[in-house]
Amino acid sequence: MKASIDAFFLPAGGEQRLCLFHAPAGTPRSRVLYLHPFAEEMNKSRRMATLACRALAQAGHAVLQIDLRGCGDSSADFGDAGWADWQADVRLGLECLDARVPDSVQAPLWIWGLRAGCLLAAADWGRPVNYLFWQPMTNGKLALQQFLRLRLAAEMANGANKGQMEQMKTELAAGRPVEVAGYRLGAPLALGLEAAKLAPAGTPGRVEWLELSTREDAVLTPVSEQAIKAWQDAGWAVRPQIVQGPGFWATSEIELAPELIARTAEALS
Repeated sequence: MKASIDAFFLPAGGEQRLCLFHAPAGTPRSRVLYLHPFAEEMNKSRRMATLACRALAQAGHAVLQIDLRGCGDSSADFGDAGWADWQADVRLGLECLDARVPDSVQAPLWIWGLRAGCLLAAADWGRPVNYLFWQPMTNGKLALQQFLRLRLAAEMANGANKGQMEQMKTELAAGRPVEVAGYRLGAPLALGLEAAKLAPAGTPGRVEWLELSTREDAVLTPVSEQAIKAWQDAGWAVRPQIVQGPGFWATSEIELAPELIARTAEALS
């Protein structure tokens, strides 16, 4: 028998969430929920995420991919989604994993996030959870600023005056959406992201922290080291690694980082 993939729509309060379930050939070694990154980074990362899911399934892990509300082929528009909606989708995904792989199998649970997906993952889900972080963003406020700068750069190139960043923040604070790089960003999502932090919560478990670099002498940034220490101080077993590869979530062309997939399979095994 080989690993298999099942694509389906998961009911979500009158809406639907597109899911892909990657089932291993035998009894699952673990259960994994994948949370994609923010906006266009999700599209840039699709290929890498799919290849990694397939590799994990081949290695014996049951993996669920879910398109969050307003993303991909799930219901609603991106501009209608809120951070609380995405948190509800995480719980929905965990319930789906429970149904597909019952607790009686005793397969450890992992939540795997990429970039801003790590910010969404880091919460108390009311059960023991391990984390797999790919290039984690540690601060939602900075993540929001990075996204808003996409519009800022475009408007500056067109000769727009300064003050655009503060104007966008004012609009969001007033509950009004803003347009950024082809995405309508609603206030509930923006303000939720802004308040998110990659902080430990819930019962301590394992954290596999993988970052990418094209430099052979790369080291963790002080920001990453500080975040890792906070998790360790809270009792989590954190193993950071730097892996050779491109930042595929932000490249102009679709790129792959095969070493990251190999390291990930090793980490969960």
